[in-house]
Amino acid sequence: MIACLRGRLLEKHPNRIIVDVAGVGYDVQVPLSTFYALGEAGTDVTLRIHTHVREDALALFGFATALELALFERLIAINGIGPRLGLAVLSGIEPAELVRAVRAQDLGRLTAIPGIGRKTAERISVELKHRLTPALEAEAGGAPLAAAEDEVAADVLSALVNLGYQRAAAETAIAAVRRAKPDAAFEQCLKEALRTMTRR
Repeated sequence: MIACLRGRLLEKHPNRIIVDVAGVGYDVQVPLSTFYALGEAGTDVTLRIHTHVREDALALFGFATALELALFERLIAINGIGPRLGLAVLSGIEPAELVRAVRAQDLGRLTAIPGIGRKTAERISVELKHRLTPALEAEAGGAPLAAAEDEVAADVLSALVNLGYQRAAAETAIAAVRRAKPDAAFEQCLKEALRTMTRR
């Protein structure tokens, strides 16, 4: 999978760009937030990439920041929201504002995004809120994290919830791991939490 592209911007359009990487031109779809952040054709660019694979196609979606990529991947994990709609959301609202709108359950702001109706806005507000980690909210300009271990715990919680575990059970398992091994990094904390939960 392609995770990052660094090269020269050959063409620039509002919804797609072409990046020349060592003589190979990559067609990358981008939201308007990324489009406006890029320089003119001929400048060097670095993009974070989501590689979307289907049976009949392979598409690249590019983002100027880690926050944009994280929000895009959380959006397309919501049932009924594909990559194109995910791009439309990020094109219609700034990433930090999206986080604030979801946190406040501001359906009015979400329905103001072109192409987003009431039902889709409700789905985004409910499901994306559960996918917002403290680290992501801090990056979007929310309250800062109290300590680094909070970020580890938040990332592990997000991973467990995305794997289908109940949030309350996951929080209990993570808390037990943090008490026993307060310095555990993400991988070890996740492994121990999974072991704790499968023993129940």
